[in-house]
Amino acid sequence: MLLYGSLIYNVSANRRRKFIYRLVRTEYLKRALGDISERGLIISRTGGALMSRIGKKPIDIPAGVNVDIKDNVVTVKGPKGTLTKEMHKDMTIKKEGDHIIVSRPSDEKIHKSLHGLTRTLINNMVEGVTKGFEKALEINGVGYRAQKQGNKLVLNIGYSHPVEMEEPAGITVEVPAPNKIVVKGCDKQAVGEFAAKIRAQRVPEVYLGKGIKYENEVIRRKAGKTGAKA
Repeated sequence: MLLYGSLIYNVSANRRRKFIYRLVRTEYLKRALGDISERGLIISRTGGALMSRIGKKPIDIPAGVNVDIKDNVVTVKGPKGTLTKEMHKDMTIKKEGDHIIVSRPSDEKIHKSLHGLTRTLINNMVEGVTKGFEKALEINGVGYRAQKQGNKLVLNIGYSHPVEMEEPAGITVEVPAPNKIVVKGCDKQAVGEFAAKIRAQRVPEVYLGKGIKYENEVIRRKAGKTGAKA
C-alpha cells in the first residue's frame, strides 16, 4: 500500500477505495490464473463445451424399442408409438448393441453444438416411445372451464363463444377437472407446441391472473391502480 501511496494521495477517498479494490482484484486474478496454469487446467475459448459433453454420452435402448438408422434418418418404435426424424448431415449416428453413439467430425463450435443437440433429440425420441411426455395447464377465472367432446377440447374462457380445438395426430388431451388440462404424446415438441396453443387462447393477465397457464407457472402480478378517496 505504501508503494502506491504517492500515486493516490491527492484523489478523493472514494476514488482511492475503488483504485485499491481494482488493484487487489487484479492481483488476485493473476495469482488464481497462475495456479490454474500450473495445475495444467485448460479454459476453453469456444462455446459448446456443455453440449459436447452431453453428445458424448451413449443412449441406452430399452427392451421393446426398435431403432433404425438410415442416411441420418432415425426411426424409433416403441410401446407408445413411432417417431421419425432427420438429423443433421454432419453428425455420425451409429447403433452399437443396445446403445446409440453420436459423433462429430470436428471440434468446431457449430459441430459441438450440433453434437449435443442431436444426442438430445434422439434421447427424447427413445424416452417418448417408452414413457411419453405430458404438459399440464391450469385455468383460472370465474366461469372459466374446459371440457372434452369427442376428440375436441372445448374452452369457455370469457369469450362470447366457446373455443374448440381438435386434437392433432399423436396427441391426447385429458380434462381431469374443469380447470385442468393435460396434453400427452410421444413427441416432446408436438406436446409443447399444442400446450402453447392452448395457453395462447387466453394468456394470463397480470392483474387478477385470469387465463390459462402452465402448471407451476408463476405469474408476476401487478398491483391495480387505486383512485384517491373523495
